[in-house]
Amino acid sequence: MGETPIHDILVVGGGINGCGIARDAAGRGFSVLLAEMNDLASGTSSGSTKLIHGGLRYLEFYEFRLVREALMEREVLWRNAPHIIWPMRFVLPYAEGLRPAWLLRLGLFLYDHLGGRKLLPATKTLDMRGDPAGKPLKPLFSKAFEYSDGWVNDARLVVLNARDAADRGADIRTRTKVVSAHRENELWAVTLEDGRTGAREEVKARLLVNAAGPWVDHVLSEALGRNDVHNVRLVQGSHIVVPKKFDDPRAYFFQNKDGRIIFAIPYEEDFTLIGTTDQDYPGDPHDVKISDAEIDYLCSAASEYFAEPVTRADIAWTYSAVRPLYDDGASKAQEATRDYVLKAEEGEAGAPLLNAFGGKITTYRRLSEAMLEKIEGFLGKRGKPWTANAPLPGGDFPATGFVAEVTKLRNAYPFLDPHHARRLVRLYGTRAHGLLGRAKSIVELGQHFGADLYEAEVRYLVANEWAVTAEDVLWRRTKRGLRLTSDQSSALDLFMRTLSNRHPAAAAE
Repeated sequence: MGETPIHDILVVGGGINGCGIARDAAGRGFSVLLAEMNDLASGTSSGSTKLIHGGLRYLEFYEFRLVREALMEREVLWRNAPHIIWPMRFVLPYAEGLRPAWLLRLGLFLYDHLGGRKLLPATKTLDMRGDPAGKPLKPLFSKAFEYSDGWVNDARLVVLNARDAADRGADIRTRTKVVSAHRENELWAVTLEDGRTGAREEVKARLLVNAAGPWVDHVLSEALGRNDVHNVRLVQGSHIVVPKKFDDPRAYFFQNKDGRIIFAIPYEEDFTLIGTTDQDYPGDPHDVKISDAEIDYLCSAASEYFAEPVTRADIAWTYSAVRPLYDDGASKAQEATRDYVLKAEEGEAGAPLLNAFGGKITTYRRLSEAMLEKIEGFLGKRGKPWTANAPLPGGDFPATGFVAEVTKLRNAYPFLDPHHARRLVRLYGTRAHGLLGRAKSIVELGQHFGADLYEAEVRYLVANEWAVTAEDVLWRRTKRGLRLTSDQSSALDLFMRTLSNRHPAAAAE
């Protein structure tokens, strides 16, 4: 029996905050172990509206600090991950009887000027009777405002943070649950359980970071034995995906009569993503799924705007997630703060505990930096903040250079269909070349599972990105689940089961 390994930091939670913290810490030279009980991004972080945005509506709740920080992050994140993040223009139709035009103009003026915008274009007013954006909408809307925000492939943002953390020395463990944790001789003694084999292992850490998202209170109560903890308010957000309602590359921001808003966003080339809802969630976050009432709400709200109604029969896919908002006592779910709160606890025997509550995907990098400040307060400084100018894996090309990267990939692999090449660069950026390797023809990519998903890509995801099941591949890493039949999905599932059961991506590439 060897000695129990001692890590500087053990991070609980493989969502965007946990992976962002692990990456930042590993890059500063800390030894890091991250434990995620399921797949990376399997909770809140793959169930967002997939926007890198300031949060225009948060201005109504005077969240100026959060909005400013988020606005400043848009171009930072785009620059560091131009394969999975890109600018998007949003069309906000002016509707009589809802928010007055002067209020919308004021909000958008602040939006344009709060966050140090450099590359993103400014707001402008549209005449919807002549602009193509008016074409799919009812003729009730003569005026709209067009402004800038960003799109993100949320699940891939999480995985790429984990990949970079691992490349910098972090030990990333998926399907690994923290069963218990207690302080012992100024260290945390933590029992981990492998979700696939049931095997248990004890590790030690100088500091514990609880970034478990919706399960942050569960970790405090179950693993640490705390009673009556209540730090987060669980709010359900659901989305529907329908065949595309419009050809325009712009997205829509729709106001509803109840004061809430929804987005309608171009999605995966042939679809439109519509969401989100906003309601308190009393159950287990594992069990969240869209309700009939939410389906009716989204169909009805979208049909108020689109000339062609959105019906249940249109729905190709739905997804739901639980947002763990810091409980600030707001009376309505949509009024609860989206800001993050970090809290530190130090026991009498040392071994600090740091908890991350709330936050949103746009501000994950700033949350990580703030958490590292607290970590360094306990463990000492190891390095300067570094993530603002460090590309994520595959993102080492200019922010405006996506088309050129697709051309490079097609020149290197002329057998690729243009759509296939574009998708590979969208997911993997410059690392698409490593995925394809020495292939000289489509046949050399191995078994074909359907659409443009081949064995070479699946093997890459298993070896480098912790994919274990068909669901990991189809719904979090690639979204090819929208294209494959049930028989094709079953064939992929069988293939995944036949692969080696060794822990994927245990070592850096």
